[in-house]
Amino acid sequence: MTSKLCLCFVVVTACAVDAPSDTRVQDIAGVHASIRRDALGADLAHYQIDVRIGAAPNAVLRLHRVVRELAPWQPRPTARGALLLHGDFSTFVTNFLPQLGEPASPVRGLAPYLADRDVDVWGLDRRWTLPAADGDISDFGDMGVAQELADIERALAIAHAVHGSRLALVGFSHGGQLAYTYAAVEGARPPGQRHVDALVPIDVYAEIAPADADLRAGACDAAVFERELVASGTTDAPNDFLIAAGTLAAEAPDADSPLIPGMTNRAVMLLTLGQTFQFVAFAPFYHLAAPVLDGDTAIGLREMSEQAANAWLAGATPHQSMREAADFDTLWCGEAPLPVTASLANIRVPVWLLGAAGGFGEQALFTLTRVGSSDVGSLVVQRFGPERRAEDFGHADLLFATDAPALAWQPLVTWLLHH
Repeated sequence: MTSKLCLCFVVVTACAVDAPSDTRVQDIAGVHASIRRDALGADLAHYQIDVRIGAAPNAVLRLHRVVRELAPWQPRPTARGALLLHGDFSTFVTNFLPQLGEPASPVRGLAPYLADRDVDVWGLDRRWTLPAADGDISDFGDMGVAQELADIERALAIAHAVHGSRLALVGFSHGGQLAYTYAAVEGARPPGQRHVDALVPIDVYAEIAPADADLRAGACDAAVFERELVASGTTDAPNDFLIAAGTLAAEAPDADSPLIPGMTNRAVMLLTLGQTFQFVAFAPFYHLAAPVLDGDTAIGLREMSEQAANAWLAGATPHQSMREAADFDTLWCGEAPLPVTASLANIRVPVWLLGAAGGFGEQALFTLTRVGSSDVGSLVVQRFGPERRAEDFGHADLLFATDAPALAWQPLVTWLLHH
């Protein structure tokens, strides 16, 4: 394994002086790439790896790697490899390495936590994360699930070649829906063409239970609406509201909000994160962050700091693909024409669901009954009984809560190292 790592990253002398950031152009796993290295302290480093894969403006495979090093630019061999897929309005950095986000978060992140514990952490940014607010989005019409599955396969092939063995595929939120779908597609291929040996969906479902017919109907209605938007030429789903909500709450929390009249900037942030079901209802009382409630009003955050919450929202990507949104909802709806057809029964690798009682929660468990694996487990982080679901551990608390390392990350790394 060490020899493969040395082939893929330029070898420097052991006396090389570490630097906070450095960029090089070189080959990795047989492809030409621009690689930036960021020192994270101690022997930990973050690599951002950009590989051009087409002529379209955003046809770039942006990979990330967080790993311990023997020396700068010399990753240390590890016991386990994992590829992490981010969720909506986010990137690998803002979901899993938020200390490097813009603005920076006080949360160090899941990626360095795993890397410190002998996991070779990789990640992939979806293409809509790449353009700036005024960037070229002319290729957004092609950014659907089929394209994303092809990019995931490319990313896994590189990570597999460098790490030296198959990886666990870990996906948060819609990244978890992609992970399920990719594992179902790959599971139908011959063993020699597979890169994944374990699957960890984080608080998401790939199929909605018959008992939750109202949730499925909502996905079907959303899919029709979104497909009509794409057909009419609307390919971008901008995140202006989220960026403003986080920025204003950080800069002027008590000022009147320009986003929702009659509310302060802080109150808008608390509503957006603490009572998300008022905007999107993926599950009963679905929320991104556990709120402190006064009656029916969110007056604080129970699990994550407001600084972390504001940084996450303010650091949202300017753009997001409308076609991707339509594809996701179409897959949840389950009615043709589907963007990709792959049976969850094809998934025969070990599967472990990490959920949040106030996020997708128990609604996410049904998908586990649909996979073909005989090694299936789950952990739903829960503080209260079902009568207090509206204020229980939230979807993004799994990434940003003060107690996330103890309640979610340690069980995750334990499972990964045993699978």
